[in-house]
Amino acid sequence: MNDPLRSVFDFVTEHNLVTLLLLLVLSGGVVAGASQLQLTSEADATGAAGDTEVAETLTYIQDNYGPGGGQNGTDTESAAVYVRAEDNALSKAALLDSLRFQQAVRENESVAAALGDREVVGVANLVAVRAAGDPGAGLEEQTAALEAASASEVERLVEQTLTEGSPALELLPEGYEPGTASAESHRMVFRFAETGDRSAATAVLYETADQRQSPEYFTAGEHASAEANAQYMGNTMGLVVPVALLLILLVLAFSYRDLVDILVGFTGVVLSVLWMFGILGWLGIPAGMSLIIGPVLIVGLSVDYGLHVFMRYREERSQDESIHDPMARGLTSLVAALGLVTLTAVVGFLSNTANELAVIRQLGVAISLGVVSTFVVSVTLVPALKVTVDGLLERVGLDRRKAPLGKTGWLEGVLRRGASLARRAAPVVVVLALVVGAAGAVAWADLDRQSVQQGDGGVAEWKQDLPGPLAWEVAEEANERAYVADHYRAADEDARSRSNVLVEGAVTDPAALEAVQAVHETASETAVVYQQSGSGATPVTSPLTVMAAVAEEDPAFAETLAAADTDDDGVPDRNLEGVYDALYAAAPDRASQVIDRAGTAGDGDAAGAEYRSLRVVVPVQPDATITVQADGMHSLAAAADGHDGVSATAAGSATLQEAGLSQTADSILMTLVLALGAVGVLLTLVYRLVAGSASLGAVTAVPVTLVTALVVGGMWLFEVPLTLLTALLLSLVIGVGIDYNIHVSDRFVHERERGRSVHDALVEATTGTGGALLGSTLTSAGAFSALLLHPHPQFQSFGTLVVLAMVTSFVVAVFVLPSMLALWARYGPASVDADAATDGVAIADD
Repeated sequence: MNDPLRSVFDFVTEHNLVTLLLLLVLSGGVVAGASQLQLTSEADATGAAGDTEVAETLTYIQDNYGPGGGQNGTDTESAAVYVRAEDNALSKAALLDSLRFQQAVRENESVAAALGDREVVGVANLVAVRAAGDPGAGLEEQTAALEAASASEVERLVEQTLTEGSPALELLPEGYEPGTASAESHRMVFRFAETGDRSAATAVLYETADQRQSPEYFTAGEHASAEANAQYMGNTMGLVVPVALLLILLVLAFSYRDLVDILVGFTGVVLSVLWMFGILGWLGIPAGMSLIIGPVLIVGLSVDYGLHVFMRYREERSQDESIHDPMARGLTSLVAALGLVTLTAVVGFLSNTANELAVIRQLGVAISLGVVSTFVVSVTLVPALKVTVDGLLERVGLDRRKAPLGKTGWLEGVLRRGASLARRAAPVVVVLALVVGAAGAVAWADLDRQSVQQGDGGVAEWKQDLPGPLAWEVAEEANERAYVADHYRAADEDARSRSNVLVEGAVTDPAALEAVQAVHETASETAVVYQQSGSGATPVTSPLTVMAAVAEEDPAFAETLAAADTDDDGVPDRNLEGVYDALYAAAPDRASQVIDRAGTAGDGDAAGAEYRSLRVVVPVQPDATITVQADGMHSLAAAADGHDGVSATAAGSATLQEAGLSQTADSILMTLVLALGAVGVLLTLVYRLVAGSASLGAVTAVPVTLVTALVVGGMWLFEVPLTLLTALLLSLVIGVGIDYNIHVSDRFVHERERGRSVHDALVEATTGTGGALLGSTLTSAGAFSALLLHPHPQFQSFGTLVVLAMVTSFVVAVFVLPSMLALWARYGPASVDADAATDGVAIADD
């Protein structure tokens, strides 16, 4: 294979300008595809949880319970604008300003269309209507009446409006004392009609509120969250990226000790990432998670490839040689390792296509394309650019000869330890490594499993006090959201986060409603369930609550309900099918939200109806974590599940994510086993063809399993939980581990072909190739350690996991694999000796 490869690399180095021109034109065409990139994945939250019972239940609820049957109850039909004043939000001036705010936003076409003929509900409106003496007074009349009233009159009107028990108290914070004319804030509720663009209307509310300072106006909806997220990303870029870049530059300066090589290498890094996104765009593959994880892994891999190319070139170039021949020789000797690294990494990443989760399948394809792009750029454009730049610099008298990293000073002594251990105590090293790896694998069962890691929102003061753009700005939206959660617990039920308990089975049996009643009783004792302020009531919606409400309005249904309740406990215990029929006849819209039936003749006729399930809608505390929500909802479902003939399933955003995590963990474990098996088979076949020894491929693959086990053990040791993100990264550890081991094994074989003894070949592999691996490890680990500065634990876990993967891969490749190679050379069925350079494959031992 060397002859045709040498011809290719002779062309790359001798015709470097032509190569550069061709690659730049090709890069332009490839990168143009990035303009068509789909930034988000089409896989929704339900699909991300695969075919779990929770996902199927949630889909059933969405399909059969009409609008709002999903994770968060009904669609949001209103938006709240909060008004906060330093002195008194209920003063005449503050209330007048609220009416003028309403006038300003109503002039916008989007708001006017979304509101239709619906009036805004606010304290200012209620007080102004009372001042006008006309319940039908419009906004202009309300404003005029309030302007005409004196401050004392307005104070009296406020006291008369906000009395004990008044529904208007829901517009005030919990600390407000009814019947007084002073409060720190209040809110206006904009109730939208079914026509119009609600998103555009709420955007106008957000923008208009943001422009008013005294009194202070703010919203707590999607647009405020989007702005906060943008600021959050800005903070992340401002704090983490500069530190990461600084660490990368410091490590590259240490590794390359040459500014020109740093710049050339970075050019390859940038182009590799751009190629990946360009190809994704041309192929129409959604980016999804690869927007975050893709650049991270490709940057690390590209830096690694570049270091190997540059360091092998430095090793090959003698004192009296020109640039072209050493670069061509170095590429020829290195391309087999780089190609095998690329092939095995692609196999490892593509094993994710067997995963049940669409987001992981898309990520596996995206990263595989990025790996191939990195290989092409690293063996063509980067060496051509290196040759071009070095040639120009040497023409002006600058000597471009540099020593490779692993062959300098004390580093050489440290890196030689792997070879020394292999000569003196190889069996001991291997046994100890396997014992430690086994302990790490056992830790898998004890990993903390969380749907997502949630931070407490706190940011250390020293991070906020950093100079310039490094300082972390705490978003005002976070404070506003916290204020609303603390002071308006009874606010806007339509927008409250909700979950569901679905009761299935014999739902016309009395046991079904007994199960629903059990959910009610358990909900009142469960901390995760939202409790109304003041009364402490639990606003759970179920067939029982709907029946009670309809009975108060419809005497005929009340009579049917009473006849079915033989023990007067409010729960019908006979003729449930007749009760359901009567409920549908009296209030079909409300009945359809809590009772699912099929096969009706329509027009309220229940003939042939089949009742299939009952739904209990449970409001959850807004500040409860996903884990707490999921545990609380499971306890409610368990209370209902204990009744004969029915089964209950908790289905909401929290339980969906929890189920998705469980599915992900199982899928990741399957993917890891599949990837390890595929990589092992591939290495066995390739080494059998190239080096004449299938066992050498197996020896090279074993450390990958060891690296994976050590990373799992490191996760347990450093308390990194298994979340969706860390599980995704864990499935990609193989791509990193196999990279390092192949380079060491390939260099060992290469040096044996040159006639070196086993020990000398291992020395060259651990110092020459090991030096490049050290530079790659320090670069990636240094960059990702910057994520530890981020205040959110998810980013910290991300950084910790990548650092673990890089460091353990390096340690295993340089200090454990040499002992395995030494044992293979001593006891294996075949090895490579000096004759392999001319005879192809040798079977003699050292």
